[in-house]
Amino acid sequence: MKRMKLYEADDKMIDLISDNYSMLQGLSAFGIRLGFGDKTVSEVTREQGVDCYTFLTVVNFLINGFAPKETDDKISVGTLLAYLRASHHYFLDFQLPSIRRKLEESLQKGDGLAALILRLYDEYAHDIQLHMKYEEKTLFPYVEALLRGEQTSGYNVDIFSKHHSDTTGKFQELKNIIIKYLPHNGLANNQLTATLYDIYNNEEWLCNHSNVEEVLFVPAIRILEQRVKDNDVSARLSKMIKSVDAAEPISEREKEIIICLVQGMSNKEIASHLFISVNTVITHRRNITRKLQIHSLSGLTIYAIANNLINTEGLDAR
Repeated sequence: MKRMKLYEADDKMIDLISDNYSMLQGLSAFGIRLGFGDKTVSEVTREQGVDCYTFLTVVNFLINGFAPKETDDKISVGTLLAYLRASHHYFLDFQLPSIRRKLEESLQKGDGLAALILRLYDEYAHDIQLHMKYEEKTLFPYVEALLRGEQTSGYNVDIFSKHHSDTTGKFQELKNIIIKYLPHNGLANNQLTATLYDIYNNEEWLCNHSNVEEVLFVPAIRILEQRVKDNDVSARLSKMIKSVDAAEPISEREKEIIICLVQGMSNKEIASHLFISVNTVITHRRNITRKLQIHSLSGLTIYAIANNLINTEGLDAR
């Protein structure tokens, strides 16, 4: 039975689970072990190395549909990734095989219809496996690269979201066939009913899993993508600044020539003004270009102003 409330960090973990026993599997996916006594959610998550904010975000979303803003940057993408990956392993390695065994046990052996139902189950299970394996081979490694601060060309979370198919209806036909066309009596019927109940729970689990990916995971990845992009731009800018700072310094004579150039003087006028030859002026200009990697007069003007060689009032209005 679910209790509709927003859980907070100082709530007891045992109360959260007692109110919502369906979150037991969620604990396992987060890597939270049982035996936590009367400790609060904050205490349990801190001791077991789980981001408390992200854990509560998932819990409150699954219990009562409370979704954070898409701009919420406090959600840990790494924690969500670990949660979804563990959920995949639980579903593919335990849940799907377990339901198949129960279904096989509840059907009459040697019945041709039973074989068809098992085949139908296997087809649906295969579709879900392909869906999850795609995420594990494509989306999850992409997110891991982002967490390392690496950008990947040709792929982003919008591509994933655009093709993120809903798997919640995979078992609808199977459930209808069992309910409508597969009569059983006695113990076999009890077993089949219990298995059918598991299939319904399984469908609800798939729905929740898909919603966590779309409503929580995708927006969190978008924020991470932008952060990595911004950091990359900042790193490149920092590298450019360091490159300029590490360049060979401009001499006093070269500064004088830069001032003359931005004031509109020709090589001959500069030579006359500084009492040097035209060839010497040309040599200095080449050195200035090499050191600053600035080839335009506008660029030199900006450099001169930024380095307090001149002010805007000192510019030639010509």
